[in-house]
Amino acid sequence: MTQTKALALAVPLPLVPADGLRRYLQEINRFPMLTLEQEQALSRAWRNEGDIAAAHQLVTSHLRLVAKLALKYRGYGLPVSELIAEGNIGLMQAVKRFEPERGFRLATYAIWWIKAAIQEYVLRSWSLVKIGSSAAQKRLFFNLRKMKRKIGHTHGVELTDEQIGEIARILDVSKEDVVDMDQRMNATDVFLNSPAAVDSDEEKMDFLMDTGDSQEVQLARREEEAQRHRLLMSALQTL
Repeated sequence: MTQTKALALAVPLPLVPADGLRRYLQEINRFPMLTLEQEQALSRAWRNEGDIAAAHQLVTSHLRLVAKLALKYRGYGLPVSELIAEGNIGLMQAVKRFEPERGFRLATYAIWWIKAAIQEYVLRSWSLVKIGSSAAQKRLFFNLRKMKRKIGHTHGVELTDEQIGEIARILDVSKEDVVDMDQRMNATDVFLNSPAAVDSDEEKMDFLMDTGDSQEVQLARREEEAQRHRLLMSALQTL
């Protein structure tokens, strides 16, 4: 058994409940933050002695970081619970590989792993729009919205040729790529972050299915992802 698998099996994490995020966020907020000295001691105990209790503290003390990062990806029309679950897997990878002797905090190191895990999941789920796999395409996909805000673009208004050129220059992609990606992302950008109902934690995006694929393909993809998460969460609850 690999160290990562052992960690996943032995660190029971709180699950995002079906009735919304509020209860989950309240639950993870009860885990205390670590001082630098505590973090280093726990990291050494986990790495050198395989101390599962130490690993548990390292993981749970950073669940708030995962939730914060996952919420930034809500605009892609995917359930927040799945984004958080993917981010938690990235966090475990970071805990496994963390070297306290390098002098920086675990949070600084973990951000890369958490974002990488979430972004990979988003890209897999958005395959229906042919996002692409090149570094430039991924960069455009994850930065287009931010760049539009940065240049003062008004939501719902077409990009001007000057704005398209500026985005293309900054992200080092072609103007045609910018236009194409903007059209694809706008097709699903229908107030995904607005509440589905008053007094509800759920958002419209939690109920949206991808369009373009057949219902059978959509269902197969969702079931595959759900099964993977069920297996992981079942393992987490066994110990």
